Amino acid sequence: MPYIVNKLRLCLRLGDTAKNPGELNYQISMLINDYCLEKRLSYQTINDVVGALEGAKLEFYRRVAGPYEDTKIATNGDVYDQNLFSGPDVGPPAI
Repeated sequence: MPYIVNKLRLCLRLGDTAKNPGELNYQISMLINDYCLEKRLSYQTINDVVGALEGAKLEFYRRVAGPYEDTKIATNGDVYDQNLFSGPDVGPPAI
């Protein structure tokens, strides 16, 4: 949870860069809090926030984490057997 000391809260609200996961969580939580106060809390607002968070998470993984993992596979080798990715059993089951 984003429960950080009060002294840091104002600095983070004024634009200081988060230096650890707790501070990052706090900044994200405050952004959500402000959005919900502006829009008023409703099912739609909650749905909008959850959708935006999920979209941001997926885009971060697609653009940053995935390529990073690919470089680590190239450097250190894959942990998955390549037979898992090829052959007649790959893909959806035949009907």
